[in-house]
Amino acid sequence: MNHIAERRQEEKDRRRDEILDAAALIAEQIGVNDFTMDQVAKKARLSRALIYVYFHDKEDLLFGLADRANNELHARFAAIANKRQTGLKMILAMGRSYVDYAAEAPVYFEAMACFAAHEMGTDEPNENEARCVEACDLVLGVLIKALHIGIEDGSLRRDMGPPEVVALTLWGLMYGIIQLISTKEAILAHIGVSSKQMVENALLMATRGLATSDTAARKRK
Repeated sequence: MNHIAERRQEEKDRRRDEILDAAALIAEQIGVNDFTMDQVAKKARLSRALIYVYFHDKEDLLFGLADRANNELHARFAAIANKRQTGLKMILAMGRSYVDYAAEAPVYFEAMACFAAHEMGTDEPNENEARCVEACDLVLGVLIKALHIGIEDGSLRRDMGPPEVVALTLWGLMYGIIQLISTKEAILAHIGVSSKQMVENALLMATRGLATSDTAARKRK
């Protein structure tokens, strides 16, 4: 890539970031469901036509936010995987990190939820959709790596099933818990259950099924 092409790409990336920054700020103020492309354009101080050059519609813009979110989640998971600890401890840390990120950045979590609910078509995905898929694969890949590490170090069972299936199951479990504690807070409070209790119980149930008997016994002591 020559110097001119590099400058053009840098400018394109900068504009894209400006649009996403504006969308995130607007969504924080009025909610993911209620903001409009016009509001984003005004916040970013860009023309409405230019917004549509980068994002075809609001859903596509949410995919851009989801791409950001997945890249941040991947960075957090990768940092956990790089620490010297057992695979089981990695899985626990990643579960808590996912919950923490959803609480810290609810707009980005909602964007990830939007992409998760999106039905992939048979046509070639557009740029933002493709970036989301790639980022999701990176997140899942780190989780799968942690499962393999746990099998090798003896903290996780070898007969737990295909790591790819287990990773998706863990993701689905924690995704559901996050949705529950974010939308049913009043019900949980009425019952007398805290969000932390829900998270820790979910992780306990998941890891009891994955941990080797020796590891489980050590955790009980």
